[in-house]
Amino acid sequence: MIRIMSAFILAMLSALCAAADPDIQLADGAPGRHVVLPGDTLWGLSTTFLKDPWRWSEIWQMNREQIRSPHRIYPGDVILLERDLQGRPRLRLQSAKLAPQVHVEKNPQAIPTIAPNVIRPFLSEPLIVEADSLDRSARIVAAQEDRVNLGNGDRAYVIGAEPATENWQVFRNGKPLLDPVNKEVLGYEAFYLGTAKQRQPGEPATFEIISAKEEISRGDRLVPAVRPTLIAYAPHKPDAVIEGRVLSVYGGVGVGGQGSVVAINRGTRDGLEIGHVLTLERNRVVVQRDENDQKESVIIPPHRGGYLFIFRTFERISYALVATAEGVVEVNDFVRTP
Repeated sequence: MIRIMSAFILAMLSALCAAADPDIQLADGAPGRHVVLPGDTLWGLSTTFLKDPWRWSEIWQMNREQIRSPHRIYPGDVILLERDLQGRPRLRLQSAKLAPQVHVEKNPQAIPTIAPNVIRPFLSEPLIVEADSLDRSARIVAAQEDRVNLGNGDRAYVIGAEPATENWQVFRNGKPLLDPVNKEVLGYEAFYLGTAKQRQPGEPATFEIISAKEEISRGDRLVPAVRPTLIAYAPHKPDAVIEGRVLSVYGGVGVGGQGSVVAINRGTRDGLEIGHVLTLERNRVVVQRDENDQKESVIIPPHRGGYLFIFRTFERISYALVATAEGVVEVNDFVRTP
C-alpha cells in the first residue's frame, strides 16, 4: 500500500493551539531527535523526553479532541524536540520533503499508547460485576463423561445461553472489592477462566472449551465475549482532583510492581477515563521508641513511587497498568492526580 500522511495530520501538528507550561522538565539526556522504532509506545516516548510522562499532551500542545485521538506516529517517523520563542519545549514530527515520485512500502501500524501485549488480556479478562449478577448468567451444568474439571477441547453443557451468540468467556464468582476507607462493597471481581464456543444451541446447549487458563468446572458462568479495544488515548492527567486507593493487585497476589495490573477505588463517576495517569504514593507511619524508651509514631511524608495508566473503567472501579514503579505496589497504596 502507498503510505500517505494526511494533510489533516500535518495541519494538526503545525496548529499550536496552546502554549506549554514553562515548568515542564525534560528528562535527563532527552534527545533532540528520535527515530520511532517498531515496539515504541507513546508512554515510552513520553518517558524518553519528559521527567513527568503525563505531560505528553502538553509538550505536543494537544487539545481535548487530539488527546482522545492522538497523532498517528509510525515506525520510521522522526520526532524533533524544539523550543519556541519563549524557550518552552515542544515536539513535532519532521516533515518529509515532497518529491515527484511514489514510494511503495508495507503500510505500518501506528504505535500504541502502551504495549498491547501487556494489556490486551486485561481488556476483556477483569470483570467488575454487581452482587449476584453472575448468578443470572449462563451456567455449566454438566461436563462430558461426568468429568469434574474441563480443559481445552472438552465439552460442556450449558443452560441459559443465548442461541445466537457463538463466542463466550468463562468466569467464576470472585472476591468482593471493598473500599479501604469505609469498607463499602464497590463490586465483585469475577475470576477469568477461559473461553468457550457454542457448538449446538439448546437447553442445555453444547459448548466446546477453546482455552482454559484455569480448570473449568460445573457451576462456572459464561458471558458473551467482548472484542478487546486497544488503547488510543494520549497519556494525560485528570481534570479533577483524584484521591483514591489501590484495591487489589490482579491475580490474587498481595504485592505487585512495574507491569502489574491493579484495581483502584475510583471510576467514571469520579471523572476517570482511559488514558489518565495517576501517581502512586505511600503514606507511612513508623512506630519507634524515643530516648525514654517510649513508643512514638512518626509520620513519613508521602513519597511518589511511580505512575498508573488507566486503561479500563467502570462506574466505581478502574483498572490500571503500573507503568513505572520504584518499588513494590501494595493494596491500600494511595493514587492521586499528578
